[in-house]
Amino acid sequence: MATLNLLEAVNKALESEMERDEKIVVFGEDAGFEGGVFRATAGLQKRFGEARVFDTPIAEAAIIGSAIGMAINGLKPVVEIQFSGFMFPGYNQIVTHMARYRNRTRGRYTLPMVVRMPYGGGVKALEHHSESLETLFAHIPGLKLVIPSTPYDAMGLLRSAMRDPDPVIFMEPKRIYRAFKQEVPDIEFSVPIGKAKIVKTGSDVTVVAWGAMVREVETAMKLLENDAISVELIDLRTIAPFDRETIIESVKKTSRLLVVHEAVQSFGPAAEIITVVNEKAFYYLAAAPRRLTGPDITVPLPKGEHYFMIEPSRIASEIKLLALMKA
Repeated sequence: MATLNLLEAVNKALESEMERDEKIVVFGEDAGFEGGVFRATAGLQKRFGEARVFDTPIAEAAIIGSAIGMAINGLKPVVEIQFSGFMFPGYNQIVTHMARYRNRTRGRYTLPMVVRMPYGGGVKALEHHSESLETLFAHIPGLKLVIPSTPYDAMGLLRSAMRDPDPVIFMEPKRIYRAFKQEVPDIEFSVPIGKAKIVKTGSDVTVVAWGAMVREVETAMKLLENDAISVELIDLRTIAPFDRETIIESVKKTSRLLVVHEAVQSFGPAAEIITVVNEKAFYYLAAAPRRLTGPDITVPLPKGEHYFMIEPSRIASEIKLLALMKA
């Protein structure tokens, strides 16, 4: 067993898959020689050479567009966007071509490619460095969207993403890149895309979260240890397509739902999850589902960022409130 943080798990997943499949190429701004701004690709160029791991100009549209062409012609590109907030110049390529190619060619061509990007706040970064933009990808048919919360899942999900025949957006919560370590098997394994994980079983309240918010919920649950509230925590892991069945079955058992995400509230993933629960498990609900999200503002600069972030104490308060509510 290796003991890795999330960043190291991403690096090891890339390394092992590149060793297994010579069609995989890795590139992005500073992704080659420097190993990326967070060093997620460190050492890969030295091991696999500049033909398979290389730097690009500061041109996200060209990065994504080039990867699309490579994927059409038999390669399996894994590209890095330095921060999710920098992806907008490449968003045209993602939506116009990357997401549509299977449909456009009626299945004749698929695009086996992965777009990696660190996302989220909590690191006192500058503008365009701290957004949580899940909705912009989850809303687009033809894209899969994956967000790990642990080193084990980061390695297993990234392997699955690199083996998928269709394009995958792989968003990495940079706030927890180095926050903790976890034992990861030395043997090859993968984690299926589209399947949520029940982190802890419970009977009173279902809480759905992903990315860095999973750890915040876990901390909140410790604050509730003396309140006799049994929480079932679900790590969604895949935002699109998300695991509806696991959530619905959990809510049928607990009768209460709280969705926690860092992304801003309006039109966010929580709204879709709650709608699905209302459609499929309405008569099981003992209280109206609730959501705890980022406010509808641009993430503040460092001095004010803490006003935006969701603290465990707030999550604990929401869980207690929901546990006491009646329909």
